[in-house]
Amino acid sequence: MNFLSDTTAPAHPAILKALGQANEGFAASYGNDEVCERVTERLREIFETDLEVMFTTSGTASNALALSALAPADSMILCHEEAHIQRDERGAPEFFTRGAKLLPLHGDHARLRLDGLHKALAEWPADFVHSTPPSVLSLSQLNEAGCTYAVNDVRALALAAHERGLFVHMDGARFANALVTLDVSPAEMSWKAGVDALCLGATKNGAMMAEAVILFPSVKDRLGELKARQKRAGHMLPKMRFVAAQFEGWLANDLWLELARKANANARRLSEGLSALEGASLAHPVEGNEVFAHLSEPVIARLREAGAGFYAWPDGSARFVASWCTAEDEVEALLAAARV
Repeated sequence: MNFLSDTTAPAHPAILKALGQANEGFAASYGNDEVCERVTERLREIFETDLEVMFTTSGTASNALALSALAPADSMILCHEEAHIQRDERGAPEFFTRGAKLLPLHGDHARLRLDGLHKALAEWPADFVHSTPPSVLSLSQLNEAGCTYAVNDVRALALAAHERGLFVHMDGARFANALVTLDVSPAEMSWKAGVDALCLGATKNGAMMAEAVILFPSVKDRLGELKARQKRAGHMLPKMRFVAAQFEGWLANDLWLELARKANANARRLSEGLSALEGASLAHPVEGNEVFAHLSEPVIARLREAGAGFYAWPDGSARFVASWCTAEDEVEALLAAARV
């Protein structure tokens, strides 16, 4: 009954098989190998555009490096107050951008509101010497409350950002989970909606350690600068093929979507069971593989005693995360313990 995080889950066998295949023989270094080339071409097919890719091993590195290529040191990055780049990356975006300021904004269920974005843009002009000019809007999909942005919402937020000359960055650590919930194409949920750069995460959805910074046509000319920053930061792996190989196994036969569907389905089962408990309520809509539930102290004590793993969240809720390998009987066992 491990619902601590999808990062605690093992790697999928198909990922390990792909790593084994990539381990045969010699290959060019630093991302110049055939595996990286194949995965880049595959991502161009999936996203239906001529994009560029840089592989990394952590979401924090992906976000920070991507933002460093988009945000000047004396500019500002707008994000939600619960955004991972704001709450969980120990100042990495500021460090990698050499000083760009984060401006956290409010919005229910960790979603930025269009009126809130307009207000912030009005309060921070680009041409006033005493203020910090906004340069990037960062969105998370899924966001930190486990909720999605509808495609039209992404489009509206991106349009407002672009009208002010901002780039749009998307933290897609759980991009696949959002994708299957919204039932749209990767292109519709990213560059067609106005996203300039996407940090596509595989680690939380079956990979060992595999993330990709995807530069869409509007910013793909920044690949050289991005790679230079990756090298300087010590994140350019000599044997990059082993990161790309995880993506190759993950993307093959739409495995990434299959794993996300399974995780989402178990999260829904869990949310339905928990919300049926007396005095229980959901803190946020369940639109992916995360459940935030307000539970009574006796229920929490029973779950802890039964060995269930979950986190007490700062807002007073309990967070449960279903992974690609969460089994239905684990969900039922947790709910049975909660009902005793």
